[in-house]
Amino acid sequence: MAFSQKTVYALRATFELARRLDDSPTTVAVIAEAQAIPPRFLENILVQLKLAGVVESVRGKEGGYRLARPPEEVTVGHVLRAIEGSTEPVSCLGEKMQDNCPMRHDCVFLPMWERAHKAMLAVYDGTTYQDLLNEDLARVQRRVPAYSI
Repeated sequence: MAFSQKTVYALRATFELARRLDDSPTTVAVIAEAQAIPPRFLENILVQLKLAGVVESVRGKEGGYRLARPPEEVTVGHVLRAIEGSTEPVSCLGEKMQDNCPMRHDCVFLPMWERAHKAMLAVYDGTTYQDLLNEDLARVQRRVPAYSI
């Protein structure tokens, strides 16, 4: 399953907010620069994430965005659903699409699609932004050589 560029930007924007959890709310400009996202496109993404309860906005001079919950409670799956809506690899798995295929009740592929979908959701719903922060820290530590005195 290929995700849209909008979804990739949403994942990166959410990651940036997770990285800045201890800071004051983060502006669109700061998120956009840190994650190479066009600012005008990012504004729309953040509104969608806000409506889905992934992020919250703070108004005013010191305003911006922040995660609505701690990073260990926000999963990649939350962001995917907020932007993509459906995460099914084929339309016949969707709740609204169950009867759109004449082979629906006698489809040899359906069990495979269901297994693939469950496996995919296990990864996305099982990966929190805290997990990603931990992976990022480990990646950075591997790149920076330790100096001995």
